[in-house]
Amino acid sequence: MQNKLQELTDKLYNEGLSKGKQEGEEILAKAKAQAEEIVAKAQAEAAQILAAAQKQAEEVKTKTASDVKMAASQSIAATRKDIETLIVGKMTDEAVKKALSTPDFIKEIIKAVAEKFTTDGPVELALILPESLKKDLEPFVTKELATILNAGVEASFSKKVSGGFKIGPKEGSYFISFTEETFNQLISEYLRPTTKKLLFG
Repeated sequence: MQNKLQELTDKLYNEGLSKGKQEGEEILAKAKAQAEEIVAKAQAEAAQILAAAQKQAEEVKTKTASDVKMAASQSIAATRKDIETLIVGKMTDEAVKKALSTPDFIKEIIKAVAEKFTTDGPVELALILPESLKKDLEPFVTKELATILNAGVEASFSKKVSGGFKIGPKEGSYFISFTEETFNQLISEYLRPTTKKLLFG
């Protein structure tokens, strides 16, 4: 009887031990599989984060390079324009200023322009001239020019006109500018392309 009881106890013990061992191994295998899944998922997420970071870094690098290139290009263009303006300005400013402060030269231009106004018959004209040339130009405008055109000519003198003149019909509907600034702009527009080619090819 004792032996039977011992056998039964041993059997139960062995079966319980075997079952517990099997369940333990299953739990361990399951835990291991879950751990591997978690690691794989973490690695995949890390790879995605790294790829996104690399992509963003490349985009920033490309944008920065593009911005730097554009800024350099704009800076070079602005510098070239400044050089052109400086050279063209030097070439024109002094010559134009000298010519448009010479009474005889201004008289010739006024006469040529005024005659174009009167091709269809006498037209009374108004002129705005430099204050600095009033003494030299007033007699010419009011007497000689009026006689040539066979029409009235009204002259006013302004400190705002440093050289050259403005001319238009006496009723004042419009004026055409032949001032120092106008000539400088006109001449520089013609000189600028040539100067640019000479300087920068």
